[in-house]
Amino acid sequence: MARIICIANQKGGVGKTTTAVNLAASLAAAERRTLLVDMDPQGNASSGVGIDKGALKQSIYDVIINEDDPKGVVCRTELPYLSVLASTTDLAGAELELVSVTGRELKLKEALEPLRSSFDYIIIDCPPSLGLLTLNAMTAAHSILIPLQCEFYAMEGLSHILKTIRLVQKSLNPALFIQGILLTMHDGRNNLSRQVSEEIRTHFPRETFATVIPRNVRLSEAPSHGKPIILYDVASRGAVSYLDLSKEIIQREEING
Repeated sequence: MARIICIANQKGGVGKTTTAVNLAASLAAAERRTLLVDMDPQGNASSGVGIDKGALKQSIYDVIINEDDPKGVVCRTELPYLSVLASTTDLAGAELELVSVTGRELKLKEALEPLRSSFDYIIIDCPPSLGLLTLNAMTAAHSILIPLQCEFYAMEGLSHILKTIRLVQKSLNPALFIQGILLTMHDGRNNLSRQVSEEIRTHFPRETFATVIPRNVRLSEAPSHGKPIILYDVASRGAVSYLDLSKEIIQREEING
């Protein structure tokens, strides 16, 4: 049965979608059956794995709002072990449509249940805000991975997401745990990057991944080609880092059972 990991941070621009796409692709490269679920109305995770959103007849919106069979909405990608539940701008309306629905925070959890036996990992990309879409992702997930940019406001953003996690644990998903804090956009030549990294590791030694995602031009170029970094430039520092992250997650799962 699939482990469900949501990638979330209420602060934008921290490498959340980059992490969702490239972690999912790296797990797939390790021959783990992986489903990428795009819960962001911008649909960047979908286009980042080569999905033509304009050609989609169904999307995650239809699964959540219209209760379409998710098995018929899953799309294949260039990587044999990677599939995607894609998003379109229709999803933006889901926030309003869900407000009056009974059990609105459980819609994604219910939708993913029939798919869990077909995958080893389900990776959910969340929008950069705390709304019903993000709450659905946190309620459906076993764990949350928090990308954290190595910059001045990182600690402030982290305190907000930790508060949200506690609220979700209290009312919606008591079993939710922190998969790990991932330091992103790290520049070893920059004093601030090093200071933020040291501070996060001091405060959260067990939660912080050993893997650090560097600032990498090839990593930022890959989405415009509709490819995860391992298909765009597997030798780049960005690709190596995400492959290392996937190994770290797999090892943690094996240790923790």
